[in-house]
Amino acid sequence: MASFGVSTWVWVSPLSDERLAELAPKVRDFGFDVIELQVEEPGQWDPDRAAEVLREHGLAAGLACVMPPGRDFTEDDATAAETADYLRHCVDVAQKIGSPVVAGPMYAPVGKLWRIEGSERAATVKRVAERLRPVAEYAGERGVRLGVEPLNRYETSLFNTVEQALELVEAVGSDALGLLLDTYHMNIEERDPAAAARAAGGHIAHVHACGTDRGAPGFDKFDWDSFAAALSGAGYDGQLTIESFTAEQEAIATAAAIWRPLAPTQDALATDGLAFLKKQFG
Repeated sequence: MASFGVSTWVWVSPLSDERLAELAPKVRDFGFDVIELQVEEPGQWDPDRAAEVLREHGLAAGLACVMPPGRDFTEDDATAAETADYLRHCVDVAQKIGSPVVAGPMYAPVGKLWRIEGSERAATVKRVAERLRPVAEYAGERGVRLGVEPLNRYETSLFNTVEQALELVEAVGSDALGLLLDTYHMNIEERDPAAAARAAGGHIAHVHACGTDRGAPGFDKFDWDSFAAALSGAGYDGQLTIESFTAEQEAIATAAAIWRPLAPTQDALATDGLAFLKKQFG
């Protein structure tokens, strides 16, 4: 059975110690097992303090990396080195707060789009794999698994599908690197999301659950029955986390194209989604 989580992005960006202290008891009282945090910029919140807050409220942790311009394994060596340093920092944070995973599109900035085909694509995948491999080794030595996330075509042109992302996982060749499956992106890019989840199999490291409109999961036309069966067949028993975003923070709302409220309240988005997930996956 998966554990049920929610991203702090449902309410706030960027995260701070003060906002986490406010959110943790709320998330616990809503009935979640896990709260997912993000390292937008190192130092915005204190991992040691976060670990204490989560312990106090009986919550497990998840962790997401964030890839703005400047974090990029497809660019020059200096940029790639800085990106690797950032991801190693995320691994260190995950270890401190007890997160089993660091998940996200850890290959290029979100929104970086370019036409890439044939030999250029093969060379780019190889280059990213060579640069990501030492980070995966670093994570594995610390008991943390990386979950690389395919994104939809409007957010990246490199890895849109499970099949494409598996090329990277296989090229890196580390048990410490798996896939993050996000139902929002899968609904756009996969002809059959359940079949894609079956293809991912034992490589699934993390799952984000989101409605097809970025709202609460279950209040949409996604085939949740087939997807749940596919995860069960793959033996996935990790975190199943609601990821959505608040429209109140301009930068993240613009980045995620959140132009209107997706639920009566952000609390309702979380609680309605949790009720559905527990019924569907519990």
